[in-house]
Amino acid sequence: MSPIGWTESQILTAVDGRRISGTGTCLFSGISIDSRTVRSGDLFVAVRGERHDGHRFCAEVAEMGILGIMIAERETENLPWRRWAEKGVFCVAVPDTTTALGALAAFNRIRAGIKVVAVTGSNGKTTTRSMTAAVIGRRYRTLATAGNFNNEIGLPLTLFNIEATHEWAVLELGMNHVGEIRRLAGICRPDIGIITNIGPAHLKDLGSVDGVAAAKGELLDEMKAGATAILNADDPFCRRLGKNRSFPVVHFGLTHGADITASGMKISPKGVTFTLRFPEREVPVHLGIPGRFMVMNALAAAAAGWVAGVSPEEIVRGLERFQPVAGRLGVIQTRKGVFLIDDTYNANPHSMRAAVDALAILRSGRRAIVVLGDMFELGAAAEALHRSVGEWVAESGVTRFYAIGNFASAYLDGALKKGMTAKDTFSGSKSQVVEDLKRSVGPGDWVLVKGSRGMAMETILNDIRTWADA
Repeated sequence: MSPIGWTESQILTAVDGRRISGTGTCLFSGISIDSRTVRSGDLFVAVRGERHDGHRFCAEVAEMGILGIMIAERETENLPWRRWAEKGVFCVAVPDTTTALGALAAFNRIRAGIKVVAVTGSNGKTTTRSMTAAVIGRRYRTLATAGNFNNEIGLPLTLFNIEATHEWAVLELGMNHVGEIRRLAGICRPDIGIITNIGPAHLKDLGSVDGVAAAKGELLDEMKAGATAILNADDPFCRRLGKNRSFPVVHFGLTHGADITASGMKISPKGVTFTLRFPEREVPVHLGIPGRFMVMNALAAAAAGWVAGVSPEEIVRGLERFQPVAGRLGVIQTRKGVFLIDDTYNANPHSMRAAVDALAILRSGRRAIVVLGDMFELGAAAEALHRSVGEWVAESGVTRFYAIGNFASAYLDGALKKGMTAKDTFSGSKSQVVEDLKRSVGPGDWVLVKGSRGMAMETILNDIRTWADA
């Protein structure tokens, strides 16, 4: 199957644009923003991104034989659209092409008639999105966000992949600023909205955890009658956001009174087992990924499946067949007997603590080593939050603590404050950390590697894994 096609009139209706050339007869097979991958049947939307402006490639795209181009009104005097008109190219001008991209996606979502789950939160949204897609996909043909396509450009690109046979879409909504979740929710119009948790992330722009809660709460503000919110019962900010809503709110968590909950949790290097409890029955689950917070992600996904009408048995099958996203608390046992915990995908204070907690359980009395890089976008609170994570590391009883980045000293100051000694801590470059790890790590040791995406901590993990597998 292929994505649903577009006529010129549908495009004009969706974006309320101004046709500046075209015959009115073109039919487009898709929407593209990338001149490198655009196909002859696509409409090319010239989006201005952080690195590139699509308008610079319009002439090139027109020469390739593309029959449709969308540009910003401000560029009409700079681009040779009259020459394109002579070739029969459909060209539409809009006030802002990024906004128009979202309008096209919103139009596509409505005309497709599918239902939508939207997932946001400070931690766990990518895993929860993937688990939810695995659960709902057990009963319905489901589209899901791919990779990091969770912003005002990525979300529309996901929605353009809707096919006529799709029944549900499971989408991830990311954010850095106030108003972003509102815009994204307005595009995808969720039938189910999940907030995994609220924590100290993106403080540089949002100022405080209250600011984070308000920004994440925009998802609920945009939900309409007939929708259902799924919120973390263990999170006081989520509980507050769920009050006085005009639509049903389903709570998940380990707190007494949660609608979807778990009991009998047992964590091992091979994963975690627990009893999944629905209001009407309970079923056993084994997740192939360790960690208490993975259970929370599973509960959110199970709640979405339950609301969507998936049976408890199918929910369990979806959860148990879920494959973790690379860099999300994956356990690797090397030939030298070293256990590596790959949690390099991203980091903030909440997820740092959760990863350290998982290490404390998995080590089972063996030596535990932590390698942490900087956490980004924490604003004025950055130094204090890095110091706080350092304190948490020390209190967890790790054997050795490595830190790299601009806030390495803050990490280690926190650890020293809580009782670690200088000989058990180390800061330096990535190569220095790797060389010291090779000298100090041995069979049976557990090594956690984690940091924000921009720190590329997987380079350390891969170097150690190569050495430990030799």
